[in-house]
Amino acid sequence: MPTIESDGKQVAIDDRGFLVNIDDWSEDTAQKIAKQEGLEVLTDEQMAIIKFMRDYYKTYSYFPILNYVCKNIHQPKQCVNEQFVNPEKAWKIAGLPPLEGIHFVSLDGGKHYLMEECC
Repeated sequence: MPTIESDGKQVAIDDRGFLVNIDDWSEDTAQKIAKQEGLEVLTDEQMAIIKFMRDYYKTYSYFPILNYVCKNIHQPKQCVNEQFVNPEKAWKIAGLPPLEGIHFVSLDGGKHYLMEECC
């Protein structure tokens, strides 16, 4: 199983880059996953999105409505799309489990994504 080094220890990730154990997440782990996802350093705005998604998932065990995320952290309406392009990338960086039965599709070539049930 693949691992990343975070906070001085090896943290297990699956073949798609998702954390195996949600409790292994830390801000350092988020930065390491973000780098694997092509983001050099997470900004404060991006970290606010990540933390909100984690809190929401811990409460409801589900992916939040994207505009709800932005409204609650006082960022522009499309903040998740603007900061991460694909919302699944933010979810992965937040250390949350793979989204089973859900995927994101873009209708405009990758600028905005919509969540759909699938598979």
